[in-house]
Amino acid sequence: MADEIFGHPRLAAVHDPLDPDRSDLCAYLDLARQVGAERVLDIGCGTGVFALLLADRGVQVVGLDPARASIDVARAKPGSERVRWICGDATALPPLQVDLVTMTANVAQAIVSPDAWRRTLTGAHEALRPGGYLVFETRDPAARAWEAWNRTASRRVTEVPGVGGVESWVDLVEVADRLVTFRWNYVFTADGCHLTSDSTLRFRERHEIEADLAAAGYGLQEVRDAPDRPGKELVFVARRP
Repeated sequence: MADEIFGHPRLAAVHDPLDPDRSDLCAYLDLARQVGAERVLDIGCGTGVFALLLADRGVQVVGLDPARASIDVARAKPGSERVRWICGDATALPPLQVDLVTMTANVAQAIVSPDAWRRTLTGAHEALRPGGYLVFETRDPAARAWEAWNRTASRRVTEVPGVGGVESWVDLVEVADRLVTFRWNYVFTADGCHLTSDSTLRFRERHEIEADLAAAGYGLQEVRDAPDRPGKELVFVARRP
């Protein structure tokens, strides 16, 4: 099940203007260029921002996401016909042979079930050609990012063209073992509608991820510091033998 922030049509429609800074994607674009990727599977593509950036560079892209509302937003964007959009997850993909599989932003951490995580890694492995790459990021639990997830630190009002003002903030709900649950709040000032979206992320330790990749048949190539959040996130680059 997709979180409401991605699955609710009204929230999916304002997702991009509420999160306009996607400089985090530059590192993924650079890596795609470095490995010469001509075919990419973007797992958790959301509203299609990264998939369309790749397509602009002549890459053949499959954008995969379980949230129908987000896929609908992606399909409505200019140039979307160059991307193959699939509503679903990596556990039931059609036959693919891609050079690179990506999971940007919170996608890897949003797969909280250990079984779903294993099946996602397996699905990505099957979609890759021999020698293909998997790259994803995850927050370092030691940085304790959730300590800043509160209304005081996150509240803002964004003017969205055609929609009006949208007030948004996040509340921390629960920290239990390695799972962190938080609630985004959205108030549409035009009509006072208040929508919420609960999300849970799993904060995995580096050694856990390395073991999971090995168990799924990957060779770990590199663990990089995330350039947009230095010291706070790790970027894993793995390869199918």
